[in-house]
Amino acid sequence: MVSGLVGLGGGIILVPALVYFFDMSQHKSQGTSLFIIIPTAFIGAYMYSLQGHMDLNIAVWVAIGGFAGGYFGSFLAGRLSESSLKLMYMALLVIVGIKMFF
Repeated sequence: MVSGLVGLGGGIILVPALVYFFDMSQHKSQGTSLFIIIPTAFIGAYMYSLQGHMDLNIAVWVAIGGFAGGYFGSFLAGRLSESSLKLMYMALLVIVGIKMFF
């Protein structure tokens, strides 16, 4: 519901929840989160599209970039240690939180 309402949930809410409440590794929680995002994103995008709140041209170009980024990002993440990946993830969340606050 949070994902459809404000466009976040998979990376910001679900990954930490899987790590801390389900005792998953950072790697496994990120992979699980990405799998869960697929149907959630599809239905959310469909509903936004029906309401006229989507720019399909930009969405396609960003999706192409996301596809490449997802491939190379997951490739690199698989080679990082658990602690390095957690540190990078934490830093990203702090930076995003600060940017959103201001």
